Amino acid sequence: MKEILWTANSMKKPQGVSTSFLSAATVKTVQNFHASFPEYKPTPLRNLSNLANKLGVGGIFVKDESYRFGLNAFKVLGASFAIAKYLAKRLDMDIQDLDFALLRSPAIKKRLGEITFVTATDGNHGRGVAWAARQLQQKAVIYMPKGSSKIRLENIQAEGATASITDLNYDDAVRLAAAKADEFGWVIIQDTDWDGYKDIPEWIMQGYGTIAAEALAQMQQYKAVKPTHIFLQAGVGSFAGSIAGYFSDYFGQDKPKISVVEPDLAACIYQSARAADESARIVTGDMATIMAGLACGQPNETGWSILRDNGELFFSCPDEVTAHGMRVLGNPIGEDNRIISGESGAVTMGLLSLLLTDPKLQAAKAQLGLDETSQILLISTEGDTDPDAYRKIVWDGLYANAL
Repeated sequence: MKEILWTANSMKKPQGVSTSFLSAATVKTVQNFHASFPEYKPTPLRNLSNLANKLGVGGIFVKDESYRFGLNAFKVLGASFAIAKYLAKRLDMDIQDLDFALLRSPAIKKRLGEITFVTATDGNHGRGVAWAARQLQQKAVIYMPKGSSKIRLENIQAEGATASITDLNYDDAVRLAAAKADEFGWVIIQDTDWDGYKDIPEWIMQGYGTIAAEALAQMQQYKAVKPTHIFLQAGVGSFAGSIAGYFSDYFGQDKPKISVVEPDLAACIYQSARAADESARIVTGDMATIMAGLACGQPNETGWSILRDNGELFFSCPDEVTAHGMRVLGNPIGEDNRIISGESGAVTMGLLSLLLTDPKLQAAKAQLGLDETSQILLISTEGDTDPDAYRKIVWDGLYANAL
């Protein structure tokens, strides 16, 4: 296996960029909107106590997003809330006065007319946009980067969207979606941000806040008052920035130690942290990692700013790490729950298990202060969104080299 790379954060700030847009009060409004969907219920938080005992830590808790709205991934939370916020602004209404039923009503549809939402995606985000658009009786156009899974494409098309796999990498597919939005008057729903396009990416980040609020409440039910450590996977960094921002805003200086984990072929956040000059770095190329949902080369500036100011360690991991995590989660110890986690969902578990057992990572473990008192939160962001690939890894041992 290629080496796992890591760097400590030398840019942390006691008072960094504002995270108030991810405050508990704001995220409660987000939760209330999500709760208005008939499909809503909190996804389970699994207490892997036997695994924690084996690895020598106080607790390992995994939020299983494969149960989210029947879509097998978390992305719909950001897409649905961002679309709702956009529609609320267009209607000149407060999001607190809009719920799912009202947005679907004939009167609101008549006021809005026909809207086409467009995005670029490896699968999960696009399916979320397509699902939300269909629920609200609107249209969606989805562009996918080259190498995208055919099964994920078909799942998007099954939601009624016009979807296709391009010959572009992810970031160029985003640029294509933005260009088509300008050309046809479509509305782009993307968690990447750029000059003149900030509101919708921040609304997407707010949408992800539902995960953090649910997880904190569930941990408290387990009498783990708060996590001491959180490991977050990053693509553009909007998801990681959202969860880190919520916990940082909630706990202030007593926040958990936050680590960010990326595929080594698309480690833009890691490279940004390693440069240590506070500026985001862009990674180019095909980014041909099995962690397709994390294969992004250009960071979300807001997400990067939050991670820059609040992150502890940043990791760059080869594909074997997430394959290992998929097998650990899929083969539980004793009475621990089995978790079916896809390639972009399991990299944090793969890294954590190696951090706690591999002597080569002893320095990183010590830097984080991981010990028998640690209460660790992970988020499995997707299930087996490509079942064939999942079985090749978990059943057949693909990407098991040298672990």
